Amino acid sequence: ILLIIFLAFQRSAFAGSGIIVRSYKVESRITSRFAHTTVRSLVVNVAQQAESIAFNVQIPKRAFITNFTMNVNGVMFVGSVKEKTVARNLYAQARARGKAAGIVRTNAQDMDTFKMEVHVPANSNIEFELHYQEMMQRKLGFYEHSLYLQPGQLVPILQVDVYIYEPKGIAVVETRCGVNHMDAGLMDVGMRPQAHVVFRPTLFQQRKCDSCSTTAVDGIFTVRYDVHRDNSAGELQVSDGHFVHFFAPNNLSSMPKNIVFVIDVSGSMWGIKMKQMVEALQTILDDLTIDDHFSIIDFNHHVRCWSEDLVHGSSTQVADAKKYIQSIKPSGGTNINEALMRAIHMLNKAANQGFIDQRSVSMIIFVSDGDPTIGEIKLSAIQKNVKRYIREEFSLFSLGIGFDVDFDFLERISMENRGIAQRIYARHDTSEQLRNFYRQISSPLLRKVTIQFPEDSVSNVTQNHFDKFFSGSELVVAGKVQTCFSSPLISFVTASSAQMDLSLQTETDCTELDSLLGHQSHSVAGFARQMWAYITINQLLAERSLAKTAAEKRKITRKILKLALEHQFVTPFTAMLVESETGQERLLADSPKDPKHGCCIGVPAWGALLRFPNLVMLCSDMVVWNCFNPNKKGLAVNGQLVAGKKIKNNKLNTYFGTISIYYKTSGIRVDVSTQQVNLIHGKDQHSFSWASTANITLSGYVDEQKQNAHVTITVNNGTTFMVLLHRVWKKHPFNVDFLGIYIPSNNIYSTRVHGLIGQFAVEPEVKIYNIHDGADPVKQEATMEVKGNKLAVTRGWQKDYRKDRKYGSNVFCWFVHNNGKGFIDGQYKNYIVPQMDSFFKQELK
Repeated sequence: ILLIIFLAFQRSAFAGSGIIVRSYKVESRITSRFAHTTVRSLVVNVAQQAESIAFNVQIPKRAFITNFTMNVNGVMFVGSVKEKTVARNLYAQARARGKAAGIVRTNAQDMDTFKMEVHVPANSNIEFELHYQEMMQRKLGFYEHSLYLQPGQLVPILQVDVYIYEPKGIAVVETRCGVNHMDAGLMDVGMRPQAHVVFRPTLFQQRKCDSCSTTAVDGIFTVRYDVHRDNSAGELQVSDGHFVHFFAPNNLSSMPKNIVFVIDVSGSMWGIKMKQMVEALQTILDDLTIDDHFSIIDFNHHVRCWSEDLVHGSSTQVADAKKYIQSIKPSGGTNINEALMRAIHMLNKAANQGFIDQRSVSMIIFVSDGDPTIGEIKLSAIQKNVKRYIREEFSLFSLGIGFDVDFDFLERISMENRGIAQRIYARHDTSEQLRNFYRQISSPLLRKVTIQFPEDSVSNVTQNHFDKFFSGSELVVAGKVQTCFSSPLISFVTASSAQMDLSLQTETDCTELDSLLGHQSHSVAGFARQMWAYITINQLLAERSLAKTAAEKRKITRKILKLALEHQFVTPFTAMLVESETGQERLLADSPKDPKHGCCIGVPAWGALLRFPNLVMLCSDMVVWNCFNPNKKGLAVNGQLVAGKKIKNNKLNTYFGTISIYYKTSGIRVDVSTQQVNLIHGKDQHSFSWASTANITLSGYVDEQKQNAHVTITVNNGTTFMVLLHRVWKKHPFNVDFLGIYIPSNNIYSTRVHGLIGQFAVEPEVKIYNIHDGADPVKQEATMEVKGNKLAVTRGWQKDYRKDRKYGSNVFCWFVHNNGKGFIDGQYKNYIVPQMDSFFKQELK
């Protein structure tokens, strides 16, 4: 397993501030493949004023947070796992009193980010401590534990300790340090059951150079190990009333493979994606032997077969297949259903004709970067079709490239058909990720593996039937021990290999391991109990995703909830409530769903609208944009731009510094600036600072202001605007305080509505095609058809700050160039008015 921990304090929070990190410690204790990791840090605010500090820890997606504590200047916060609804309600009560800070978990590649920000009083200390647990998975012959260290500054006490205890002995331990070539210490190695890896760089070693004050600690520190195996029947361990059986035989011949590669070659695969796909497939094809059989299906809106039948993996056939994939030119839509049906038919046909050896392994490897757009587009229907026609001896493995693909669907369709799914990150080396995945399934050693125990000796056993076992991996079964004190616990393994049927047996003493653990400082207490709960919860989550009815889902959810509360795991159905000793302040640690980013041309409810001022870099701070010009409601919105402090990367950024909304019917105007909110009604004028919370209702106009957060303005019960305040660090070298405007899609406008943003109140018909990689490989380019014009557009990130005003949430958007020419009516200059109150003085030319 690749277990990555990333502990980082935002560098911007330190620049010019009095925040000092006194210590930074990461400790992992791994017992029998079960890891308990603790991240601790002590931070001091030596300034004479209060400062804010952010605590970020990235943890693997499969890890469960088990505890979080925080000591803020002597006030202790302690975490407890509760049912999610209960935790959120209690948290909401604390927020209503203005007492709470927020802890959230967000997605980042194959990790989640635990994030918390706290205001630290002057001359005070704060201590953070986060705990999480995870079962390590064996891949390609190793368990891998990697720590991403990024403290952001020189730290007087910086240390990493990894303690490993494996009862049967550790066969090999390796360390790799990508942190400025610093070395780690490795203690107690050899065939002994324990190992201790230490990384403790001095302040001098942490420096980028001898005279530098910046840290060089910014990289990955990795520990890889494997265990000694003296029994082909596996390793059976009993501890704390629970058992765990590890099964990873070696010295077996690889079984022949029958593989159909199903690859997406739609337009979105154009450029670097396709290039890396071809590179990976060429390497994979070279791995095939004469005993293997294969074919290739590529699909966009059409489905094509390189060969209608499976062929031998000879050098001649492999060379011909390589030429074929090199000639593919991505284009068109995505017909997933027909492609998978064709692959299943090909394997079924080979099996019916006796072409497939009964002791071989048949699989479909499906690779796609998007959702279906042609043919059957309903995902549930595709899932049913695959389940209906695929044979029980076949497996479906899915690879989803990027975040446009519905990865939940890929996981469901793979799990239901004896395979697994993996996300491939398009911004990284796609080719290497594809090859690594294939290596994990390229050498099947066994089929139909079953691990059983004598009747009435165990209960609550996790999955014990496995369709396949691959070289370099490991099968794990856990459960509760019923009777095991007067006699040993016995397990029986049956399986089929390339040449024979196997029947294996092993046994273990039920008290020996607990006796050994009692004398081991390296071990994790109760590891078997926690590992059983960890495996069970993950299997229940997978089972729930395949449940057919709502009643079945509720039943499984209750089981997950009961286990998570008992074992204190933060799961999708539980959350951690972190409370002060007085119970007056509460924080919340929650668990995210898998992200799926799409295009934001369609404006969702409270979606951020297109921000053309960010595309038009104007140096003047006096320009006023006409966002909504008058309509039958007599409503107009203008925004005044302010410039950044100085040029960055050869451009001067501009922002909204003032938003003005005028309601002609009632003669009400509100000017929202970064300093204050002014309400003007006839000769009366009222000013409110951002430090105020207010609610004003006046002649069909409603103004709701939240302290230092946002103003929501509703006109005539039908049109709403939210103006968000963004504060930046006063000494920030480039940025200034600014405003964001958010407008829900259900606003009601007249047919006369117009303006830079208003013209999109009725969304125009937009077509996107010819998607391909541009000069910047992480920014795709495409052609957009809108209003009879063909425009070159670029895909990139935009921020939605409604839920998280500091960091925002990423939204994938298409950016229009050339000042919006061809997308907006007229030219951008038509929307510039001389004064903020020029609401009805200028119409579009």
